[in-house]
Amino acid sequence: MIELERTFLAKSLPSDLHTHPNKRIVDLYVDNGTPHRDLRIRQLGDRCEITRKRPTHGTDSSKQEEQTIALEKIEFDSLAHTRGPKIEKTRYYYPYGDITAEFDIFEGALTGLVLIDFEFDSEEAMRTFSPPEFCLADVSQEAFVAGGVLAGKSYADLEGALKEYRYQKLSFLR
Repeated sequence: MIELERTFLAKSLPSDLHTHPNKRIVDLYVDNGTPHRDLRIRQLGDRCEITRKRPTHGTDSSKQEEQTIALEKIEFDSLAHTRGPKIEKTRYYYPYGDITAEFDIFEGALTGLVLIDFEFDSEEAMRTFSPPEFCLADVSQEAFVAGGVLAGKSYADLEGALKEYRYQKLSFLR
């Protein structure tokens, strides 16, 4: 499956974000000897899966080939002992026009980081998309926000890159 996605740093959070559907996510990244781990074991709410995501053309990470296999909970629990870094976050599904903004509110060492993903059904829709006011900057092509790179890092590790965008640490109270 080809995934068309753009990722933004959040400038602000909608005041009613906490009222929208959300799911807790635990991502475990398998160390594959590269700076960008592309194999992930995920628990998304009650669903478990293993996924590999790789850019389809060169370095354009807005268009990725994604292969996903559903896992039983017992399989996830067994694989959760795999050595590798972990990310914990809550994803909020927020309607924006005819698409959904997926707000990833990071926890633990990455608390303060909020990324917003938009998925598209065509390259034209992705190319012509105008981001809403709550988006600060398009970081779709930036490796430092890719899950496999973020895994095992802290907010302090990202501060230099985030300052380039004038990102302000966000707090989210439910």
